[in-house]
Amino acid sequence: MSEFRTGARLALDWGQARIGVAACDPRGTLAYPVETIANVGDERAIAKRLAELVAEYEPIEIVMGLPRHLKGAEGASAAKIRERAQWLTRQFPSIGVRLIDERLTTVMATRQLHDVGRGSRKQRAIIDQAAAVAILDHALTVERNVGEPGGELILEGTQHGGA
Repeated sequence: MSEFRTGARLALDWGQARIGVAACDPRGTLAYPVETIANVGDERAIAKRLAELVAEYEPIEIVMGLPRHLKGAEGASAAKIRERAQWLTRQFPSIGVRLIDERLTTVMATRQLHDVGRGSRKQRAIIDQAAAVAILDHALTVERNVGEPGGELILEGTQHGGA
């Protein structure tokens, strides 16, 4: 069992319309929401904003939620995320990219916000950030408990035959 790695991390909840972003402190103690990036098909704008965030937070890795069906199978949404993860490895070759199972993170984030009186219709951008926080919290918890980084490390050119 290895020690918990120090270093900030960024987490992305990459959806069709928005990308929720979260970060954590270098000790991995606290994951917190950062912002929501509009995902309107402008890859250059997304790359520019992500590059600014990488420069600001200097993460040791980027964690992305991998949407799976409740039984664990991967569908079209997971395939799109895998493509995005590959794209990120090309954009930031010196930073690790990991995929973490995100089943129910958006549901949990929506419930938590609802519990504190924030409705989901007007708070979609906040829900995306909260989902990114949940993804990052999960990754940090796994690493603390198991002693190894959680999820799947994506290397440039890696192919996956997900079901």
